[in-house]
Amino acid sequence: MPTQLQQEKHSIEAWSLINRKYLGKGVRVKRFRRPTRCQIRNRVLLAVLMANDIKLSQLAEELGVSSRSVSAWVYEGRVPGKNNLEKACDYLGYPRHILFREELLDKSPLICQPAPSRFMKRTLTRSPVSNRILTGLCMVHDLSVSDVSRWIGVHPGTFRKWLHQGTVPSAAFQEKAEQFFRIPKSVLFADCALKQESR
Repeated sequence: MPTQLQQEKHSIEAWSLINRKYLGKGVRVKRFRRPTRCQIRNRVLLAVLMANDIKLSQLAEELGVSSRSVSAWVYEGRVPGKNNLEKACDYLGYPRHILFREELLDKSPLICQPAPSRFMKRTLTRSPVSNRILTGLCMVHDLSVSDVSRWIGVHPGTFRKWLHQGTVPSAAFQEKAEQFFRIPKSVLFADCALKQESR
């Protein structure tokens, strides 16, 4: 007849086996939350993609490159090779010095991508956009028209004309916009210049 000590040992082993079978390795609790924000180096490229509602994976598919490559262009500021550079510029309709300006990529402040902008989504759906780079930058930074116009010191209606009608502001306001976004005015208002060239 088994002693009480042997019965207890058997009981502990039995419960141990049951626990292993049903609980496995126990409840797994994540120690760290997965980061949801990404740092952005090429704000202009992301701005163009956002204003045109093009996903990174969609651009990768259109150009025949990996999604990882396109992510590196946007988030790490890498410049694609000659073939992919030409394909990207042709597909998006901008010259290289606008989309992949190397001195701008080197000096670009590292910002974190916010959640999708509710302000600029409304702006895109309400009326056509002529200045896609400027509109896209507002989306990248999640800024409303009233926010930017207040900080630049221009009436919101005037700022909307820059976005929707492609109006080129005075030299003084171009300078203010350049200082605000830290992007050269030749890039900020490239859509307007390209439209005038095509006429």
